[in-house]
Amino acid sequence: MKDVMGVINLINEPDDLEELTYHRAVASVPFGGRYRLIDFMLSSMVNSGIRNVALFAHAKYRSLMDHVGSGKSWDLARKRNGLFFLPPSIEEVQESLKGDLFHFHKNKDYFLRSSSDYVVLARSHMVCNIDLAEVVAYHKESKADITLVYKEDKTQDTARCRRVQTNAEGRITVLQDHFGRSDSDKVSMEIYVLKKDLLLDLVETSLAQGYDHFVRNALMRNLDRLNVYGYPFKGYLAVVNSIPAYFRHSLNLLDPEVYQQLFFQPAPILTKVKDEPPTKYTSRARVRNSLIANGCVIDGSVENCILFRGVKVNAGAQLKNCIILQNGLVMERSVLQNVILDKDVRITNDTTLIGDPKAPYIAEKSKII
Repeated sequence: MKDVMGVINLINEPDDLEELTYHRAVASVPFGGRYRLIDFMLSSMVNSGIRNVALFAHAKYRSLMDHVGSGKSWDLARKRNGLFFLPPSIEEVQESLKGDLFHFHKNKDYFLRSSSDYVVLARSHMVCNIDLAEVVAYHKESKADITLVYKEDKTQDTARCRRVQTNAEGRITVLQDHFGRSDSDKVSMEIYVLKKDLLLDLVETSLAQGYDHFVRNALMRNLDRLNVYGYPFKGYLAVVNSIPAYFRHSLNLLDPEVYQQLFFQPAPILTKVKDEPPTKYTSRARVRNSLIANGCVIDGSVENCILFRGVKVNAGAQLKNCIILQNGLVMERSVLQNVILDKDVRITNDTTLIGDPKAPYIAEKSKII
């Protein structure tokens, strides 16, 4: 995969995660106890042999920079190639409403300096564990101009996703934008493989015509002219584009089969390493069917929950179907059900918070309730 470069495109990503993205980009939203959404695509690229990866940031990227750092946790802290973090310039901030092709154009030198012939474009909110080497091999074998990865999925999470239709040879004949009327079960995973020269040509041609979105303009407008083929993905896909989807897919991780498939097949998902002590369980702790990270102290009841690093559950507290992000504190005799607490939230004594599985209660970062 020396001839392939990876681009994780965070420009204008769907942002309907409410309080979870008030202070952070979608890519840095915590997921699964100690991971971030960016970890899944970044790990998939690294595990597939891609050693040149760029993150095209857009807004609220401070926590993302803190998380990925130099890329050491993904073996991307290298003298040659490695991880490139490309935040917007002042001009790009002022032009924040423009699409991803505009930002690609402003970072054209990044593409030109690379010796790679192919580019894998991807998003962060499509959470999966995918072997991109197989996708690239399929792309080369089919002699496609562009290969799009799709998943056959009928669930409600994909209602706002792009849908595709393919012919008998696997060529994409219809690519519909969000909120279209197609009844196809084939959902675009927003992963594309194409030659670098073709990408740069589409960037310049589209911008010259006044268009600046890769999929909506460069791809959909040229669907008849380009050979665009679809690659079917068979693994687990979590489309994290809303709070209900985030809540549902998070709790799905309590199923050992789902957890094993997403985090270890075909290769382990990597994340930023933090050295913390094991979780402490007191004699009063009651824990059932939960995923609990390091550094927690459990002195109450926890059922069907995901607790991130450093969470403290005091005596008499009862948690059920909850997601508690890093350093959360639930004090004595509090009752929480169907609740999402962002980082550093403090729940005081004798507090009751009950949400609905389809609309969980969310507490903003550092809030005291």
